[in-house]
Amino acid sequence: MEKENIYYATGKRKNAIAKTWMKPGKGEIIINDRPADEYFSVETAKRLIIQPLVLTNNLGSYDVKVRVLGGGYSGQAGAIRHGITKALLLIDPDLRATLKKAGFVTRDSRVKERKKYGQKGARARFQFSKR
Repeated sequence: MEKENIYYATGKRKNAIAKTWMKPGKGEIIINDRPADEYFSVETAKRLIIQPLVLTNNLGSYDVKVRVLGGGYSGQAGAIRHGITKALLLIDPDLRATLKKAGFVTRDSRVKERKKYGQKGARARFQFSKR
């Protein structure tokens, strides 16, 4: 396998981390040793991960192999999209303007807020009783 034609990037979203490898190929997307259609049962997640490839007209040009850890399906899909975007930028830096305008380059830093002690949740409080 030629090391020069393999591009590696790490994508993150919520608690999910996606290690992404891209190489020129037929457009196969393999996630945790399973095809993307088999790995994600939710259609929106499938659409989310191919957005950077569709936007840059590279859908059938590269094989993508992903190892994703942590989080739920939404966070994992976002992490994969971020990883694919970063790998595309390594392949062709001229795509940065297009991907940046679509908002794919920036890591979505929103994470779940921690539960506070003595309370019901992050913001929710136990009901106050005067008497």
